[in-house]
Amino acid sequence: MSFLTGFLCICSSGLPAAEPLVLVSAFASGEKAGIHAFHFDSKAGALQPLHRTTDIQNPFFLAVSPDQRFLYAINAEKFGGADDEFVAAYALDRDSGQLKRLNQQSARGTASCYLDVDATGSTVVVANYASGSVASLPVKEDGSLGEAVSFVQHSGSGADPARQKGPNAHSIVFSPDNRFALAADLGIDKILIYQLDAATSKLTPNETQPFVKLQPASGPRHITFHPNGKHVYVINELANTVTCFDYAAASGTLTERQTLSTLPGDFTGKSYTADLKVTPDGKFLYGTNRGHDSIASYRIGADGTLSLLSIDPSLGKGPQNLLVTPDGQWLLCANMPGNSVVVFRIDTSSGKITATGAPHEMPMPSCIRWVK
Repeated sequence: MSFLTGFLCICSSGLPAAEPLVLVSAFASGEKAGIHAFHFDSKAGALQPLHRTTDIQNPFFLAVSPDQRFLYAINAEKFGGADDEFVAAYALDRDSGQLKRLNQQSARGTASCYLDVDATGSTVVVANYASGSVASLPVKEDGSLGEAVSFVQHSGSGADPARQKGPNAHSIVFSPDNRFALAADLGIDKILIYQLDAATSKLTPNETQPFVKLQPASGPRHITFHPNGKHVYVINELANTVTCFDYAAASGTLTERQTLSTLPGDFTGKSYTADLKVTPDGKFLYGTNRGHDSIASYRIGADGTLSLLSIDPSLGKGPQNLLVTPDGQWLLCANMPGNSVVVFRIDTSSGKITATGAPHEMPMPSCIRWVK
C-alpha cells in the first residue's frame, strides 16, 4: 500500500491524525518483509493500514525510543545464518508511520531476536539467540547507532539435549530505574543481570548477583517488570510456565517466588510459550502458548504472585508477541505463522479478554509496538 492510499484510507474512516500508531514487523524475506504501520481506533479496537516500510529483511523485533522519534529493528538477510545480523535505526514520522533509514550496525551475533532502548534513549541492547550473546550500542544525537561498546558471550548448556546444547540469549530488558539490564538465556536456564553505565552505554555483570538460575529445562524466553518495579515475570518456553520473582531495585537482585503453568492440566500436545505482558495498572498478566495457540490470563495479587484466570484461544496459529495499550483496555496478539493480528478488549475489572472484529491479515507478524 502506498502512503497516499493509506492516507486516503485513514481520512475516509474519519480517524483523526491524533490516533495512536501501531507498528508491526513482518518476519519474512523478499517481498513479504517489512514493517507495517497502522492507526489504532481506540474506540472500536480496529487497525487501519497506513504504510509499509520495505527496505529491511526479517525484522524479527522492534524497539521504539522513549521520545517516540526513532525506531530500531533487527535486519537480517539470512536470519540465523553464519554472518552477524544488523540493528537498523530509523527516524519515525508519528503521523504517517513512514520510516527513514538512518544507519545500521552489527548486532555482534546471529539470530538476533530482541531489542530494548534505555530510559534516556542513549542505549540500545540486543539479544542474539543462535550465538548466545548480548551487546549494547550507543545512540547518537540524531538517533543513529554507533558500533557496539559492550559484548558479552554467554556460556554453558542446559538439561534439554535437543534445545539446550549451548547458550541462547532470547531477551534483554532494562530495569525501570535504568540501572540494570536483565537477559533471559533459554539455553542455560539463567537470567543474567548486568549493570548499565548510562553515560557510556556499557554493560558489566552485576557484582551482587550476576545471574539467577531457573529450574532445569525451563528455557526462559521473555522478561517483563511489574509497573511498581518490585516484581519481575519470566515466561519459560520449554517448560510452558511463568515465574514470578521479587526484585530488589537497589541491588538489582532477584528472588524466586512462584512458578505456574501456562497450559490446561489435561493438555498433552506440544506447545512452547513466547511472550508476556502486564497491564499498566499492574492487575493482570497475559502470556502466549504456541502449539496450544492460546493466551493465558492471570490476576496479579498485592504481593505480585499470580493466579490463573483463564486460557483463551489466540484465534490464530503460533501467538508470538503481545501488546497491551497504555490505557489497559486492549490486548493485541501477533499470530506469526497464522499471518494475523488479533485485537482483544480487556475487561479492566475481571481481566477477561474478548476478541473484537475479524483478525487483521498480514504476513508473519512477529513484534508489535505502540507509538503515542
